[in-house]
Amino acid sequence: MRSGAIASFSPIMNSIIDFANNGGFVLGICNGFQILCESGLLPGTLLHNKTHKFICKNVFLSTQTNNSCITNKIDLNNPLCVPIAHAEGRFFADKKTLNKINDNDQVLFRYSDESGNVSSETNLNGAVENIAGICNINRNVFGMMPHPERAADKELNNTDGGVIFESIISVLDPLL
Repeated sequence: MRSGAIASFSPIMNSIIDFANNGGFVLGICNGFQILCESGLLPGTLLHNKTHKFICKNVFLSTQTNNSCITNKIDLNNPLCVPIAHAEGRFFADKKTLNKINDNDQVLFRYSDESGNVSSETNLNGAVENIAGICNINRNVFGMMPHPERAADKELNNTDGGVIFESIISVLDPLL
């Protein structure tokens, strides 16, 4: 059974799905991303890492678009250094779904090197097309395997993830 499969049937998911379907913003990180895919709020699924081992380390992410509330403040030429910690984080989708998410600018992040180069060498978990994060077609549901919340404080010696939360605040603050 894939991670997130059982949680996707939790009674609270009905409320989350209704919230998202009515335009509410939903962000799923790591297990949350798995649940959003399993519940159908995001396309694709998350599978075991290609090594079948747990991976816990900092990785680089190349931001693919500024066209989302979680990426609008990110410099597309400046990869983020953000930790991953998962055993089932390999994003997978069939070719038709991949074409659709690429054509609709739904890929938010790809695993890269520190210069932003996306390659098989930078794809630690084997994710299709190095995909580390996506959004739905309506751009209000977001999922990513890396943990920006673990890289958003000087005390953690990494603040790269903070720009994701700054992006969210810049969109939501005027709405509050």
